Amino acid sequence: MEYPLLRDTSSFHLDFVIFGTNSLCAFALNLAVFLLVGKTSALTMNVAGVVKDWLLIAFSWSVIKDTVTPINLFGYGLAFLGVAYYNHSKLQALKAAEAQKKVQQADEEAGRLLEEKEGEATGKKTETQN
Repeated sequence: MEYPLLRDTSSFHLDFVIFGTNSLCAFALNLAVFLLVGKTSALTMNVAGVVKDWLLIAFSWSVIKDTVTPINLFGYGLAFLGVAYYNHSKLQALKAAEAQKKVQQADEEAGRLLEEKEGEATGKKTETQN
């Protein structure tokens, strides 16, 4: 309805190749977000968004020569500290989980060895009694 009117009254031209390419890029972005959130968490996606914002700001400051005020720098520094704390906490949690897993595996191995030793001792007692 609107497209024929728009086509006749303006210089607008709908390029289906650009429209299709843009649609594929949007689909790929949504798929990447879906897979990232599925493998990690929504918080990780938010942290990735903060990092993306830093890169955009750095680009606009260095290439486009956009101004960065001291209050902007304070906000970026605060966001950086938040991301650093998040990464530190996540790394500590992963290390603790790995250490707990190793302790559990060592306990299981010690239990198996103890059972084998007790089994051998029981077998020797039975042989000496006969």
